[in-house]
Amino acid sequence: MSTSPLPSALFAMNPVHLPELFPPHLMTRLRTLVRVDPALAVQDFTDPAAALALSEAEILITGWGCPHLGAEVLDAAPRLRTVLHAAGSVRSIIGDAFWERGLSLSSAVRANALPVAEYTLAAILFAGKDAFGLRERFRSERVYPGPDEYAAVGNLGRRVGVIGASRVGRRLLELLRPFDLSVGLYDPYVDDAEAAELGAASLPLDELLRTSDIVSVHAPDIPETYRMLNRERLALIPDGSVLINTSRGALVDPRALIEELASGRISAVLDVTEPEPLPADSPLYRLPNVFLTPHIAGSLGNELARLGGTVVEELERSVAGFPPAYRVLQAELATSA
Repeated sequence: MSTSPLPSALFAMNPVHLPELFPPHLMTRLRTLVRVDPALAVQDFTDPAAALALSEAEILITGWGCPHLGAEVLDAAPRLRTVLHAAGSVRSIIGDAFWERGLSLSSAVRANALPVAEYTLAAILFAGKDAFGLRERFRSERVYPGPDEYAAVGNLGRRVGVIGASRVGRRLLELLRPFDLSVGLYDPYVDDAEAAELGAASLPLDELLRTSDIVSVHAPDIPETYRMLNRERLALIPDGSVLINTSRGALVDPRALIEELASGRISAVLDVTEPEPLPADSPLYRLPNVFLTPHIAGSLGNELARLGGTVVEELERSVAGFPPAYRVLQAELATSA
């Protein structure tokens, strides 16, 4: 009795990520589903060994560092039918030629959204307690603040404004549900009823900015959102409020943001900036009302295995005859990161 051979797969990514995305238990599961060389992760399809593997590949397992899958690459992969992306955005690797060939694409973007939402939840709760500001004062003065300094502190009824019902934004709204917060949402593609289902009140952007104690940015980085938080809109944010950005720095006017923060009028938690990384002399490193982290909100360390696990689950679905759970459609890319 003969069995059908396993489909041939090829890793296309920076090899440094391979053991993080697919630790031994996941690599073992993966190799029961596809024929793949765990020692070969391709970044240059012109390399002879890579070109041979590409010509035989039915499945590409891609990640950070994957080359662009343009027409020339796809012409060299006549058996290719599926790309499984073990990361978030596919914009840098997918072009028109991919869709013209009718190939299937799946992404682990939903899995990558979870740690960003978790980071943001922590930032919101700390901001509501003024943990960042009180820490700075405690380090400097080394005495407990007086009761009057706690008057505006606390998360009971704190007004949180979420910009963008993206995958991260939606996961954050889900995580915010157990807390006694008042949540507003701005997203031009979400109506009042859907916003209510997500646990938020739908608000125009300017109103959301004017009425929020904490503003968290989760809109995609697309032409329509470039500098959406410009000088005029940043000025709408109330004194004493906190801006959180885990999306992309391009959504916020950097000069206007620095001016607002330097004035001390508002505070910020910034995991992303423009440019990135910041120059060594940026005032954002020095301002006491800025909590700055080096783009860590997304999957890092052991969280990367969640992305690899998504790829393995998609392969298991395929073997069982089910469609991809996390398929990416061409029409979605115009409004996604």
